[in-house]
Amino acid sequence: MKNFLLTLVAISALTFSANAQLKGKALLGGEVSFAGSSVKDSDSKFTGVSIVPLVGYFVTDNIAIGTGIGYASYKTEVTKDVDNSGSAFVIQPFGRMYSKHEGILKFFGQVAVPMSFGTEKENGDKTGTTNTFGVEVAPGFALIPAKNVTIDFKVRGLYFENSTEKAEGTDVKTTTTGYGLNVNSLAPSVGVIFVF
Repeated sequence: MKNFLLTLVAISALTFSANAQLKGKALLGGEVSFAGSSVKDSDSKFTGVSIVPLVGYFVTDNIAIGTGIGYASYKTEVTKDVDNSGSAFVIQPFGRMYSKHEGILKFFGQVAVPMSFGTEKENGDKTGTTNTFGVEVAPGFALIPAKNVTIDFKVRGLYFENSTEKAEGTDVKTTTTGYGLNVNSLAPSVGVIFVF
């Protein structure tokens, strides 16, 4: 087993070294997230999912720019007779800088400008629309298990977002501003990136 692990590490290091010239290469990947919760002895439940494919381009050997385009939705059951739901189209331009050292692990910092445009519903009837704009500065690391493939682990990091909800029919707007620092290493987002 020890020999197998040493061989795997050596092969990974060699394949990354062979692929160290990244300038001009494209990246393709994505992030998928799922969340759920329920309250004991009640009908209250929450489920949420998002799928955001990513495409980008290495402008230098350690800097990539690109965007994610995807979909997010959630459903909250307040009681058996009342449920709230929402769905949104997501756009997320980003810039990412990788550490320059060679090896099977690279650290990175990412700046992203997430935006979403969606609708809110109660019991299936549209109650309003939402627009959200934000900025995130996120740290992470990329594990390189094979040539042209990385597995990314990233926390949300420092963020600011502004969300506006416009009520259906009345056009009453509610604006919410959020900000914070979220570096929970026990709840990272995980993505797979292919470089070609």
